[in-house]
Amino acid sequence: MLYLLPTDGKDLGSNLHQADNMAPSPGSSAPGVVEDEVDQILDKEDGKIYRKRNEQLCRHGPHGKCLHCVPLEPYDEEFLNSCDPPIKFLAFHSYIRKLTSGVDKGKFAYLENLSCKIKPGCTEHPPWPGGICTKCQPNAVTLNRQKFRHVDYIMFENPSIVDTFLNFWRSTGSQRVGIMYGRYEPHKDTPLGIKATVSAIYEPPQINTKGHIELLEDILEHDVNKVAERLGIRQVGWIFTDLIADDLSKGTVKHFRGNINSHFLSAEECIQAAHFQNKHPNPCKLSSDGHFGSKFVTVVVTGDDTNQIHFEGYQVSDQCMALVRDDCFIPTIDASELGYVKESSETQYVPDVFYKVKDNYGNEVTQLARPLPVEYLLLDMPAAFPVEPQYTFRSHLHTEVTSFPVENRHVLGQPHDFNALTSYLQQFPPNRFLEAMANFHLLLYLSTSDLLPLKEKICILLDAVRNNDETLAHQFKKTEEWATVEEMMAAHVPTPLPGRPSSSYVGPKAAPLPPIGSSWTCAHCTFINTTDKDHCDMCSLPKQ
Repeated sequence: MLYLLPTDGKDLGSNLHQADNMAPSPGSSAPGVVEDEVDQILDKEDGKIYRKRNEQLCRHGPHGKCLHCVPLEPYDEEFLNSCDPPIKFLAFHSYIRKLTSGVDKGKFAYLENLSCKIKPGCTEHPPWPGGICTKCQPNAVTLNRQKFRHVDYIMFENPSIVDTFLNFWRSTGSQRVGIMYGRYEPHKDTPLGIKATVSAIYEPPQINTKGHIELLEDILEHDVNKVAERLGIRQVGWIFTDLIADDLSKGTVKHFRGNINSHFLSAEECIQAAHFQNKHPNPCKLSSDGHFGSKFVTVVVTGDDTNQIHFEGYQVSDQCMALVRDDCFIPTIDASELGYVKESSETQYVPDVFYKVKDNYGNEVTQLARPLPVEYLLLDMPAAFPVEPQYTFRSHLHTEVTSFPVENRHVLGQPHDFNALTSYLQQFPPNRFLEAMANFHLLLYLSTSDLLPLKEKICILLDAVRNNDETLAHQFKKTEEWATVEEMMAAHVPTPLPGRPSSSYVGPKAAPLPPIGSSWTCAHCTFINTTDKDHCDMCSLPKQ
């Protein structure tokens, strides 16, 4: 599947990687780095794996310790392999503890970001391609399986989050991309582990088909991030579907990822994941650049070996991030599971990139990464749901009401407009105002709509939803700005919201898609009208 990059790729940010050689450089860490809250919490934790007294092997009293019950370090390989299932990768903080566990207590330990570019400013020769020297030439890169991962688990708070996201595929058969918003929290099942908790999925502007997605420039991205920050959440990853219906009568999907004849992620998807990870660097005080790696995760919704919808979590390695950031890695045309490291040209020097593989005789040989199997760049992690559903936005609890439409779904006849707002709020009595407002997509509309006079007071509502504070919600409801919105809704006759689809557009009782193009935008007030009237329902001015 092909995923095109955003048009504003110049904002994809900085770059990270750990070099293979750890050069002693005391005091090289970046000063004043503010790490994420979860990193600060884990940095203060002991991290040791405590074991109970073994009644068969221990020969000491209840307060003693011996070889069989002494606490283990969080990076103990024997313990990690004995877990069910085995923990394949160290948590990032366990990896840091391993680096700093020597006699010097990490005095000379630091993390260096890989660079695949010529160092600028060399005056001993003409610029490339006129010359190059050992001082400015980047080192050759040998790809190794990364031993640690920055995130160990992905948890969706409740099934309604992904069910709403998957409704687009169920209705159209086209694939979809979403940005996951949530928070990073300690993961208790992995020593010093981190989990990404997903609270909502934002769907940016995009063009969708059954086998192709093109991400468009999102002019509201900054505003959406500000709203999310006020709500106590942030971008934690991206999610996309790769689903093809198999048996429509059974509701099964085809299984074509992760088997021996296919791939886990395509090279194009790895490049897109690396762009997102470079855009969201991980603050790190042990790096001289002030950042190292990324916590941004990738979730693929596809079919498993039982032909059921399945969620797979990934990150690409820090080496892959550096190769993509420095424009050294491209996909191949004929094999989605293979990438290709570019060759040097007159405009760009590309260092040699190697990977190790076993030949037919079992010998380990080094090969040039032209082409390169993308498995060398992947880190997998589980993605699942909690036993007891959690709700940051409690509107998901009310399945009896028609939810507020998701943004950028005009193709389904679900506009994000004032009519949708009026129809949605009419389903709630006045005493359930906070429950009605606890909807991420609704809050985005209220915060970004130029039609509504709420931008100065919306922070009160966002704080009320974040803290589940009825008093703050009542305070917002009494503002003049919201009173104006209520008067506008009272004067507006809404068209009922489209309910939950009673029939699937890809199932055995397939129904035709809703008509597209029946709505029109008023040239005077920009209100999106969903009727065929010759005047605007909002401002009553004639249609132009």
